[in-house]
Amino acid sequence: EQSNAGTGVVKKRRRDYSPLQWSNYFDQSKDIEIENSQNVFRVYMLGTSGPVLYFLHGGGHSALSWALLAKALIQMCKVRIVAVDLRGHGETRSNDNYNLSTETQIRDIASVHKALFSDLPPTVLIGHSMGGALAVHTVHQGLIPSLVGLVVIDVVEGTALDALSAMQNVLRNRPSCFNSIENAIEWSFRSGQIHNLESARVSVPAQLKISLDNCSSTTETNQSNTITEEEEEEPDQKDSARSANNHSNDTVKYTWAIDLFKTECYWREWFEGLSCNFLSCPGPKLLLLAGVDRLDKNLTIAHMQGKFQMQVLSQCGHLMQEDVPDKVANALFSFLSRNKIIKSM
Repeated sequence: EQSNAGTGVVKKRRRDYSPLQWSNYFDQSKDIEIENSQNVFRVYMLGTSGPVLYFLHGGGHSALSWALLAKALIQMCKVRIVAVDLRGHGETRSNDNYNLSTETQIRDIASVHKALFSDLPPTVLIGHSMGGALAVHTVHQGLIPSLVGLVVIDVVEGTALDALSAMQNVLRNRPSCFNSIENAIEWSFRSGQIHNLESARVSVPAQLKISLDNCSSTTETNQSNTITEEEEEEPDQKDSARSANNHSNDTVKYTWAIDLFKTECYWREWFEGLSCNFLSCPGPKLLLLAGVDRLDKNLTIAHMQGKFQMQVLSQCGHLMQEDVPDKVANALFSFLSRNKIIKSM
């Protein structure tokens, strides 16, 4: 806060909602062309030696959802981090951006890994939400021959399937377009979609594209819990929505890069059979959750039997790797160390 001595008015310091570059977090980006197809997958990489940590983002997000986590993790251990923009997301280009079937996506995931690593280095597959489900299906079908570990972040079959009915409302109640990238970052943070402003500044721009249509924002946002920081009180949801709606006629409009409504026919297949498949996957497994209430009966019993490792992190939302990247990095480091996948630096 800043005080104006002459007027006695206390002015709050305005937050910086400008975009951050991916190069602040990753060493390089590559566009991976898949043989005998029109598909070119964008990957971001960090680290030059050690086992490969292969990251898969959630629906509607991008590889840059892992940016802060990657930067934290690389300071803790020698690993090679690879984060991919899945089909229809980020900078990836494909022959069918809306074919997000499980079978298509796990073949994509395996093809990118094969194109990058012909020598088959030890690989840990790590996925969040949709990406977590795809990681399980990929491992279950044995598509990563050099796999040494599996990490699933905040997705469980029972609660994921239960949430599908509400998913349409979540998508419908978010603004359909923004008059600037900064507005989109601001909305994502102030509405509680992402609780970490730095992460929002690097991850949100990759979720957007220039709108070719005359679009207008919704007037309501979905109700989410917001984390209040000590420096400045968070505005309420209506303020957030008004900010998103504050259009000027002479600016370019931005909209979401992928229309998730068009992928609804695949939502159920991502999650059905997930618990059983997860438990049958070989090797060390970690389930990282934002709340213990997400566990279903089968997983609860299996965890009590020691069939996988589990950790619940507090003070974060569904986007755990963005909200609390340091905590997620510590959990991953502990998992990798315990199972002798890495050596500490």
